[in-house]
Amino acid sequence: MIRVLVAYASERGGTAEIADWIGAALRQAGVEADVRPAGEVQNLDRYDAAVVGGALYEGRWHREARRFVRHHADDLVHRPVWLFSSGPLDDTARDRVIDPVPGVAKFAGRVHARGHATFGGRLAPDAKGFMASKIAKRMGGDYRDRDQVAAWAAGIARELRRVTV
Repeated sequence: MIRVLVAYASERGGTAEIADWIGAALRQAGVEADVRPAGEVQNLDRYDAAVVGGALYEGRWHREARRFVRHHADDLVHRPVWLFSSGPLDDTARDRVIDPVPGVAKFAGRVHARGHATFGGRLAPDAKGFMASKIAKRMGGDYRDRDQVAAWAAGIARELRRVTV
């Protein structure tokens, strides 16, 4: 059976939940998926493929996602890899395909990622922290689309089956 690592970097839990949805959709499609915080992954020896995601903050991918890709780049380049970002606090990610921000696009090129998706983000209206609370007053809410995430992950499972046959 194909074993996929879904590694994520999340500040407030929204991206972690997206990673869980990806893992569930992969398992439903017959792929073994292990969902883990990026900072806890020591090596990729047990995995045939990887999905790596991070929250976006001010146009930058979460620090732990960047660190993960830099640290594991030599291993990632030899596996099928997909990247995802979460963050837009509006419906744009539902309405159209959003290209990866420049830093994520650079990582995608470095590891020869087979794809990238940007999903809507989530910010609770009562978010703590100076900047988060200011943003939450204007744009707080949950803009993630679970069906969109599941469809993307199902596409990954289809591609993995083609690659391993």
